[in-house]
Amino acid sequence: MNVDEALAALKALEVPGRAEGAAAYHKVPRIYLGVTNPAINDLTTSWRQQMTVDERVALADGLWKTDIFEARLAAAKLLTQARIRPDQAVWDVITSWLPDFDSWAIADHVCMAGQKRLIADPSRLDEVEGWTRSDHMWTRRAALVITLPFTRDRNPKAPDIAARERILGWAASYVDDRDWFIQKAVAWWLRDLSKREPERVRDFLVAYGARMKPFARKEAAKYL
Repeated sequence: MNVDEALAALKALEVPGRAEGAAAYHKVPRIYLGVTNPAINDLTTSWRQQMTVDERVALADGLWKTDIFEARLAAAKLLTQARIRPDQAVWDVITSWLPDFDSWAIADHVCMAGQKRLIADPSRLDEVEGWTRSDHMWTRRAALVITLPFTRDRNPKAPDIAARERILGWAASYVDDRDWFIQKAVAWWLRDLSKREPERVRDFLVAYGARMKPFARKEAAKYL
């Protein structure tokens, strides 16, 4: 399948009037086709079953380069899978998209694909740490969104505990950043961690909460 065929399949699923609503909601100027998320899920699931990893990477990158909203979502979904071997090409194309992030919806879909690859190879945290020093807000934000799985283990082993503390260090370095999306990402990470390690989140908020925006502090403490 080539990019033109994939776009034709997406366009065939257009819901009349939805594109205008999506454009108004996301507020980022690009083409919106008006295709629902479940429809994109079903379509990309069928594509994944028919294609090799290399074919999926090539199609995903081609769809990404169209800068069409639903095509970028489809690109991410094509690569969202727990077991992919080998997966370096998948990781490489996902990270190559970082400079193009300009929308939370697209960024979050890509980060969901990246989460699978990061869990498959946690040594990639070394690369992700470099994102925390980027001049690009969306890249800095992605460092926390892509590492959310590290909040979820109730009985983490020593390497996972070390990874959590490392990422909490990144979050601490973000608390003085006034950007809403950065503050939201810090709060999101802490909120999810609080379901498993409430005391650790309380400690973080004692140390850094006063420097966070009030909405972020409240969100981080939602389950405490």
